Amino acid sequence: MKNNMKDLRARLEFSQDVLAEKLRVSRQTIISLEKGSYNPSITLEFKLARLFNCHIEDIFIYEEDNE
Repeated sequence: MKNNMKDLRARLEFSQDVLAEKLRVSRQTIISLEKGSYNPSITLEFKLARLFNCHIEDIFIYEEDNE
């Protein structure tokens, strides 16, 4: 899933380590999220939206599969 995490994190001037600490996840989780190789739980999505002061849809871009 594509996302705007890196830009939002940079806006707050957080390192990946700082963001991971605030969310109580590993730095590897942040890296995987930013690369789009990991889809977070809804709980983590809400935590990110609250931290970034935005809507979940402002962070994550859902693209439907063309089956």
